[in-house]
Amino acid sequence: MLGICYYPEHWAESQWAQDAKEMRELRLTYVRIAEFAWSRLEPTAGNYTFEWLDRAIDTLAAEGLKVIMCTPTATPPRWLVEQYPDMLAVDVNTGLVRGFGSRRHYDFSSEDYRREAMRISAVLAERYGTHPAIVGWQTDNELACHDTTPSASDSALAAFQRWCEARYGSIETLNEAWGNVFWSMEYPSFDSIDVPYFAVTEANPSHSLAFRRFSSDQVIKFHDEMVDIIRQHAPGRFVTHNFIPMSDTQTDNYALARNLDFASFDNYPLGRTDLFFAGADTAQFKRYMRTGHPDFSSYYFDQTRGLCQQNFWIMEQQPGPVNWAVHNPRPEPGMIALWSWVAFAHGADTVCYFRWRQAAFAQEQMHAGLKRVDNSPSAAYPEVQQVKAELDKLNIELNDPLHYRVAMVSTTTNQWVSEIEQQGQSYHHEKVEFEYYHALRLLGLNVAFVSPDHSLQDFDLVVVPTMPIISDTFIANCKATNATVVFGPRSGAKTEEFQYPRNLGPGKLQSLMPIKVLSVETLREDISETLHFEGETFHSNRWREELGVEENTEVMAQYENGKPAVVRHNNLVYVATLGCVDFTKSLLGKLAAEQGITTFILPEDVRTAERGDYRFLFNYAGEPVRIDGFEDKEFIVGSNELSAYGYAITKR
Repeated sequence: MLGICYYPEHWAESQWAQDAKEMRELRLTYVRIAEFAWSRLEPTAGNYTFEWLDRAIDTLAAEGLKVIMCTPTATPPRWLVEQYPDMLAVDVNTGLVRGFGSRRHYDFSSEDYRREAMRISAVLAERYGTHPAIVGWQTDNELACHDTTPSASDSALAAFQRWCEARYGSIETLNEAWGNVFWSMEYPSFDSIDVPYFAVTEANPSHSLAFRRFSSDQVIKFHDEMVDIIRQHAPGRFVTHNFIPMSDTQTDNYALARNLDFASFDNYPLGRTDLFFAGADTAQFKRYMRTGHPDFSSYYFDQTRGLCQQNFWIMEQQPGPVNWAVHNPRPEPGMIALWSWVAFAHGADTVCYFRWRQAAFAQEQMHAGLKRVDNSPSAAYPEVQQVKAELDKLNIELNDPLHYRVAMVSTTTNQWVSEIEQQGQSYHHEKVEFEYYHALRLLGLNVAFVSPDHSLQDFDLVVVPTMPIISDTFIANCKATNATVVFGPRSGAKTEEFQYPRNLGPGKLQSLMPIKVLSVETLREDISETLHFEGETFHSNRWREELGVEENTEVMAQYENGKPAVVRHNNLVYVATLGCVDFTKSLLGKLAAEQGITTFILPEDVRTAERGDYRFLFNYAGEPVRIDGFEDKEFIVGSNELSAYGYAITKR
């Protein structure tokens, strides 16, 4: 199904009926409203003006459209800031107050703001919770976007001190856990603890990790309370949240999603590609400038599906040029439709486009919509019509199963450790994880994202790009599975409190594999050394570990000096270096074949995915391509000759 993001408060009421009529004619099902409308819903404290929203909902409902209501807490109004100036966060980089004038201007540790946010959420839920046109709710908007999880405010500091007291019990235990004897950093009491910012040089990594855990907990506490309020007043309606990538939130998204019916995602392939490939050479950047990288969207889709371990929604889909990246190119013709189908192929049940009509004012006036400011259809409009017609052909049922034999284990804690102690400027957690995912997608494999707490018994190949802090639960999950489990470098490199394991790396993994990490080096990104695997030579770069192994440990790959780079013990594989994509693809392809997992040899810019009874083929290249091996398949959309920026759907 398809939907749209709509802002009736941005347009004359005389336009609403025609907008709703055209939405129905476009055969949209859902309309999301009100997530930024607090100042129009409550212009002054306690003065509610819901009548306009009542009329907007009734106008949409009259055309048979289903409404998704949002809590407007991402944009507290000016009067609230004036009433509670301490609700504003303090920037952890500058120490300056993050002021009013855009969005997300609040501190998760502010008790005043928390109370007010829950109040407006409760008032809305009480009024609209059982409205027949409202089928679901979105909490807030893109929680933690714009680096708003941490704050160095007095409120955050006081809450952090109490959090530390609850976690450690005594200041002696905290000092021991953090190793504060180093550089005489010992604290005499919990009230003397600072935030881990503004020091002369780097802060204690244990302190930094504790503050990140605390900050994440504050976001989760805020969100859980809001979900509880909605559920109290809106029985039978779904509750979701529109997530941004886990790498951007500084929050444990698995915990944040635990009380939702399903997760949603805001998908902006060109903006993400522009940011991610900012340092790429011109040829590589230009190649995907107007299409997005072939694996970016699916990488985030699979992450989002993993949050609740079920199908998800796209709550915002890029419809044209955006306004917030470093550069904002237009999509190639056909990409809006292709991105929509990539989402469906990876488990989306609904795709909502952002937005109905391009804004004529303020910060996002250069952000495209399905309609231009003059109300004429944009280039995306006919592509949405096309997607709807194709959806009717397939008749995909909600909750159609996705077939997974491969899992990737990912946690925000991995990212935090890697960011706090990067060790080399060439090491970037998201790029490391994405490189493993990219290799799996080049092999044509569906990839399920799971947390370390999730059972591994349903999978045949499990990939852990890195896991510096390994829990006892995950060790138990590894023992209980027959899957091949692949660990990347840095796994087991730290204790729960961010100390170096006394038994050396990979720490707790030594209970499963007889290996030790004897030393670690990091290299510049443009320096590579040799890696030998399966009679071929590959590149090893950025991160390299020296391993000590027992004689009965299988050495699968070697460095140029003959020392082990990849080792295997029983069903566990440890990769001690970062390698080129060709190496990672070759290694994972071999391990997949050993488990009887079918892989595909596809052109470089073609991807495939399967869902239910269907297989999807996507061509991100600017020229047509023929896909061999599908000649005898029944195609519902397209054929095995994919057009430039085209796609096809066939029966499996």
